[in-house]
Amino acid sequence: MTIQVGDHLPQVTFRVNGPDGPQAKTTDDLFKGRRVVLIGVPGAFTPACHRNHLPGYVANRDAILSRGIDAIAVTSVNDVFVLNAWQQQSGAEGIEFLADGNAEFAKATGLEMDGTGFGLGTRSQRYAMLVDDGVVRVLNVEDTPSKAEISGAEALLKVI
Repeated sequence: MTIQVGDHLPQVTFRVNGPDGPQAKTTDDLFKGRRVVLIGVPGAFTPACHRNHLPGYVANRDAILSRGIDAIAVTSVNDVFVLNAWQQQSGAEGIEFLADGNAEFAKATGLEMDGTGFGLGTRSQRYAMLVDDGVVRVLNVEDTPSKAEISGAEALLKVI
């Protein structure tokens, strides 16, 4: 079952890049007591994610944060090393990158996507959500993985 507005995020462990290498961070570590815009993407460096989706959040980071948002985070079914390289390549300092390498979060939220037909395995659907203290307040899921329209930064700015 897919997560809905009003639901609490499931408890999973992400991997994030820390000063001493990869670190484990739980859902509570990342979302408890915070207002976070969470973007889900099918894959780091994939064309729609790299060229269309993430750049809008990089460009609009300050505008989003000025609306009482504590953090912007991106999650993908990639390992922490790939996400770290993507963050650096994209100039996305100040945006948190959450590795969901085993698709635990994607599956627990019901937002996984079967990309096996394209050789991608299990991936995340493309979405944007506003999470307030662990509770989903806004959820915009794309119907087509190659589009970043309702999950883009400009669309999210209209509803937060």
